[in-house]
Amino acid sequence: MEPEYIEDKIFDKFDFKNHPLAKVEYECCRFLNCDFSNADLSEYKFTDCEFIDCNLSMVKLTKTAFRDIKFKDCKMLGLCFDNCNEFGLSFRFDNCILNHSTFYKTKIKKTIFRNSQLQETDFTECDLTDSLFDNCDLARATFDNTIIEKADFRTSFNYSIDPEINRIKKAKFSIHGISGLLEKYGIVIDDTI
Repeated sequence: MEPEYIEDKIFDKFDFKNHPLAKVEYECCRFLNCDFSNADLSEYKFTDCEFIDCNLSMVKLTKTAFRDIKFKDCKMLGLCFDNCNEFGLSFRFDNCILNHSTFYKTKIKKTIFRNSQLQETDFTECDLTDSLFDNCDLARATFDNTIIEKADFRTSFNYSIDPEINRIKKAKFSIHGISGLLEKYGIVIDDTI
């Protein structure tokens, strides 16, 4: 009989795309150099786990529970975080590639995105209140009816955020990123003078 949960285990260099992970709850586990690409993690539960140097690209996340999860140095292309279990949904990303992922309508306040690529990522109708985008590339990321109040974008770049269709009260931006707030107006900003 399989256990209902696995606790404090280290998974190193496992290939989960060909050998599926047991469908139990994972608590305080570490996944190191693992390949989950194209795997189905629907309805899995992860609590206080770390994913380090893993490939999670195109993983199916229907009703997947991510509670207090740390992703570091992970490749995570095309993930639909909006399909995850909403209860307790919380994670942080450090040096990850999240291009083409979607956070549509997720409530992920105080999320930390650090040194990550978020190109063409969809944050439509997402609640990112008090989140940190530290040195992130947000080229062609979508912010539409997004709550970014008190969020910090000061060190991030390539973003285009329309203040008229997003809630941005007390959000922080650097002078170098101000053009990303004015892009829709077609204004030329010259800082060489």
